[in-house]
Amino acid sequence: MAQSTKFWDRIAAGYARRPVPDEAVYQKKLEITRSYFRPDMEVLEFGCGTGSTAIAQAPYVKHIRATDISAAMLAIAREKAEAAGVANVTFEQADIDALDVPDGTYDAVMGHSILHLLADKEAAIARVYRMLRPGGVFVSSTTCLGDTMWYFKLVAPVGKAIGLMPLVKVFTVQNLVESLTAAGFVIDHQWQPGKGKAVFIVAKKPG
Repeated sequence: MAQSTKFWDRIAAGYARRPVPDEAVYQKKLEITRSYFRPDMEVLEFGCGTGSTAIAQAPYVKHIRATDISAAMLAIAREKAEAAGVANVTFEQADIDALDVPDGTYDAVMGHSILHLLADKEAAIARVYRMLRPGGVFVSSTTCLGDTMWYFKLVAPVGKAIGLMPLVKVFTVQNLVESLTAAGFVIDHQWQPGKGKAVFIVAKKPG
């Protein structure tokens, strides 16, 4: 994890300056997510980056615990939250694997642009399932390179070894759906805005 942390710390400032690739798609994902939110909800976001999504969703829930492995990303996130006057988001440096969360703690968990960056997405998905209360939702947006860039499996380890890339896992949308359902989730909403685009999934814990 240390190497990935250094990578994201190094690029944090540039990452924060980059515009959202497709603002209309991003806004639609926010809107769909809000349809699942209630004002009394406790929410976790892991891999929150510079906090844009947590800050945008904060008015629609009680509290968001937003975590990331990069201290530099979180510093930017805290500045953005303060500037926006958002007080119900708590930013914390932590890895999903190291979070101390009792079972059934959260009403919703968000994990955007993060599952393909984890060494073991199945373990993370299983942890999210346990963290959620019955009826809770896991909202994710994930780049599935296996559908269009399977050869990236050969490139990614080299890029990581020389420090040009973080860890990147290559899998398909079907692989991701199977991982979610194997953990016990039911797919409640699935949307992919175009070929090669990140797949947006709302997976529900039965109950």
